[in-house]
Amino acid sequence: MTLNPELRIRETQIRPVIVPMKRPLRTSSGAVTQAPLLLIDLCTEEGVTGRSYLFAYQLFALKPLYDLVQGLAAILRGEVIAPLDLDRKLRAKMTLIGPQNLVGMALSGLDMACWDALAVGAGMPLAVLLGGSTGPVQAYNSNGLGIMSAVEAGDEAAKLVEEGFRAIKIRLGRSTASEDLAAVRAARQSVGDEVTRMADFNQALSVSEALTRGRMLDEEGLCWIEEPVRADDLPGCARIAAELKTPVQIGENFASVFQMQEALQLRASDFVMPDVQRIGGVSGWMRAAALAHAAGCEMSSHLFPEVSAHLLRVAPTCHWLEFVDWAGPLLKQPLQIQDGTAVVSDRPGSGLVWDEQAVAKFRVS
Repeated sequence: MTLNPELRIRETQIRPVIVPMKRPLRTSSGAVTQAPLLLIDLCTEEGVTGRSYLFAYQLFALKPLYDLVQGLAAILRGEVIAPLDLDRKLRAKMTLIGPQNLVGMALSGLDMACWDALAVGAGMPLAVLLGGSTGPVQAYNSNGLGIMSAVEAGDEAAKLVEEGFRAIKIRLGRSTASEDLAAVRAARQSVGDEVTRMADFNQALSVSEALTRGRMLDEEGLCWIEEPVRADDLPGCARIAAELKTPVQIGENFASVFQMQEALQLRASDFVMPDVQRIGGVSGWMRAAALAHAAGCEMSSHLFPEVSAHLLRVAPTCHWLEFVDWAGPLLKQPLQIQDGTAVVSDRPGSGLVWDEQAVAKFRVS
């Protein structure tokens, strides 16, 4: 296997799709029942295609995200694929508008596709191209244990474990602390302490309420409490992390490695879990992994399990892969879970190959 030193971008195909979720995701801010995704195919003159996808969160964000990716892709037409060089070039053009939010997502999507093209062109899995190896990554099921009654939470927890996982996440942020506690206890009773359990408030609480509920949960054996307060309230997160026994997890909303650096300096959490779409794609993830390593902080992933599994294989402080199957219906070979771990395959690139019939079924104009 040899790395092709020159793959030149011919065109970028961008297709919006809306995929129904097998399980609705019921968070404290509302229910999500479908995944608005943007599929990116970066085609080269040499016949190699690099693939990635983005998650728009809301249907109304799909069109502007599409326009941003299309505009940035036009700048790259004819360029040789050198991801760090291209990332630097695009970010220089985004100085005035700022490389965050939807702009940052668009940048990340193209960066992921560039790295995928390099790995496919070399005939290597992405993890190998980045200097690591393929193999298992411990994963937790994050598919659907949302805001529901305690009885439903217990039943749902059992169903998630039946899918082959040894770890699950429960969403919190109900009207009262007692309701949250009842749901956590129901899930624990259902699956037992041999199953690792995480909890996610999705930014639902004030700092004082987070401390109250966090102390109630400190004896429930949770692996972590995630995003208890507003994501950008890093001092508030730091206070909560310092006062609770249960570790605090944040990071899915880090808009850059610089924000992650600030969070680590403030000790705003015990763990971090950057999102490859927000942190800057593969290039940004590698920088983030170096920061986590220097801080001695365990690093997990947020969404995008197909790519994130490869990236965790090269993260020095690799912790947990968050598994959701939202893109699974679009893939010829979805990511496999065996004995509670995601299996990073030996296929070239990140393993993304579209099922074109499924893409046609879910595509929107």
